[in-house]
Amino acid sequence: MQQVEADSSTPEETTAVGRTRWFPRIVVLALLIVVVDQLTKFWATSALSGGRSREVLGDLLSLRLLYNPGAAFSIGTGHTWVFAIIAAVAVVAITRAAWRVRSRAWALALGLMLGGATTHLSDRLFREPGFARGHVVDFIDYAGFFVGNVADICLVVGGVLIVLLYLRGIDLDGRRGEH
Repeated sequence: MQQVEADSSTPEETTAVGRTRWFPRIVVLALLIVVVDQLTKFWATSALSGGRSREVLGDLLSLRLLYNPGAAFSIGTGHTWVFAIIAAVAVVAITRAAWRVRSRAWALALGLMLGGATTHLSDRLFREPGFARGHVVDFIDYAGFFVGNVADICLVVGGVLIVLLYLRGIDLDGRRGEH
């Protein structure tokens, strides 16, 4: 009789079977983020237009409408088309990586990143002042230090998760690799 070796896989590996399970979930999460981000931007453009602002947590958090032609902190405002290209490349790269995911944690991280990058790309492509020059709608003001949106939150959380997964040595397939 043949002996079978005990399963030495981690819970992460045993619950994440393969791309047919995780890729569709990554896409659904990304689409959900796009919808929520665009709905909140639609709300912000109507409720906060004309210079109106709303305090949420005193001076720490408020809502005020800005149209950002640049990157974070309005860097590169004259090169909006470059950010459209960067966002398109990011969407393609994240989608390719997402196809290989076999880990719940990586699926969450890449879903957040894909949703954030996709909604930024759609802003760059389809918002005023024109194709590949569109301005991103920002409305969440963090104590005057930074004004962002839902997509920005998703990108930051997804980025932090990726760094943590990398530092823990967890590969896209859920196994521990050597870094």
